[in-house]
Amino acid sequence: MKKVFLFLGVIAMCTTVFAQTEQKEKEDEGYKFTVVKELPVTSVKNQHRAGTCWCYSGLAFIEAELLRMNKGTYDFSEMYIVENTYNDRAMAAIRTSGDVSFSQGGSFYDVIYGMKTFGLIPETEMRPGVEYGDTLSDHTELSAVTDAMVAAIAKSDKLKKLQTDKDGQLLCMKAIRAAHAIYLGQMPEKFTYNGKQYTPKSFYESLGLNPDDYVSITSYTHHPFYEKFPLEIQDNWRHAQCYNVPLDEMMQIFDNAVANGYTVAWGADVSEQGFRMGTRKGFCVLPATTVTATMGSDMAHWTGMKAKDIQDEAAKHPTPQRWVTQEERQMAYDNRETTDDHGMLIYGTAKDQMGNEYYMVKNSWGDYGEFHGMFYASKAFVRYKTMNIIVHKDALPKDIKKKLGIK
Repeated sequence: MKKVFLFLGVIAMCTTVFAQTEQKEKEDEGYKFTVVKELPVTSVKNQHRAGTCWCYSGLAFIEAELLRMNKGTYDFSEMYIVENTYNDRAMAAIRTSGDVSFSQGGSFYDVIYGMKTFGLIPETEMRPGVEYGDTLSDHTELSAVTDAMVAAIAKSDKLKKLQTDKDGQLLCMKAIRAAHAIYLGQMPEKFTYNGKQYTPKSFYESLGLNPDDYVSITSYTHHPFYEKFPLEIQDNWRHAQCYNVPLDEMMQIFDNAVANGYTVAWGADVSEQGFRMGTRKGFCVLPATTVTATMGSDMAHWTGMKAKDIQDEAAKHPTPQRWVTQEERQMAYDNRETTDDHGMLIYGTAKDQMGNEYYMVKNSWGDYGEFHGMFYASKAFVRYKTMNIIVHKDALPKDIKKKLGIK
């Protein structure tokens, strides 16, 4: 009988050790993603040392739109849109005596406005860094020069009347445009692409894009839902308007867009720890600060853990995600915990091994990290930290489109 008990004891010990080993392996396996839907996009670019994510992500969105429309693969020049935008923003700052800020930043609308107003050109016609012998952008010195020029002109009480040349052009703007051309390059008036000659405007018009097809969406309670308002951020200096929808409906737009073949230009706050700790490893998450377990639930492992411990766990493998309310999202915006930090492109959906849902994100920081310039952002993070998005109007669910009065 003793031998039987001894044998059973050994089995029990082995079972316990095996269970513990299995649990540890489960805990240490990291993040495993299963793609649900992936849409075609162009190659990852690198904005390098320039605050031009708005242009890289905006043009990535336009390039993806042309893929969706079966128009072919394009690689547009970011610097062409950037230089035109910098010139316009400098003039706006001067006209308003500095009330419009002048900086490297911008919005998705600057790309939509820019292609309609100035046109588009291929990357081959105006590459970043060429003027100073590089292959990537570095706008550090450029900003030191032009920021000082614009500030001196916009804020000076001595300049009551700005000087103009014989054609009536402001000399200060001629100087600012010249500085931009020196660092960013001369913008071509004509060029040849695939054996055909174009101007920037005729090249844009040949693509069959309609800027009126694209809408900006956000979700905040300080303006009425289903109406438009200009998002109150410094880089929305053109005062572009967003359609305001409830938070759950904004998330429906994300899902409906990807499910039906539309990518999403995503503007978000990337200052959260959940972004910083994981993007090089390929993930961006919003861990739950408190977890309630139900009988038999996988949540039991995290029940009762401190928020800091859950954060530490989230750096290693999936954890329960925090699902914010509309009120929490508004509070983060009003107290500046959510700020207008970065523009990216969402082009797919996925799940981790715990069942958490994610969006696939194309970034503009070059070929970095485990997934070579892209990462998976949890739906919980996107829900909380999205500033605004740009989508094709046909990507909206029909009922939401109707509420917004969009045809």
